[in-house]
Amino acid sequence: MIPKAARDELDLMPGTELELRVVDHRIEIEVPVTSMRLVEHDHGVAAVADREMPVLTAEMVRDTLEHVRR
Repeated sequence: MIPKAARDELDLMPGTELELRVVDHRIEIEVPVTSMRLVEHDHGVAAVADREMPVLTAEMVRDTLEHVRR
């Protein structure tokens, strides 16, 4: 289990996929990069994830903005 303080700092939600590896007798944990591809639409180009992604809500955007402004 990852301690709550670390989960909060990294904004980890239940079900978040993580990569774990042992390096020099330490455990390193990372959120894997999501593969994206560019798709052309009538109004421009959009980045589309190669896997199912959670719906982005206005609250999530506000929380992220508050977090990065600290």
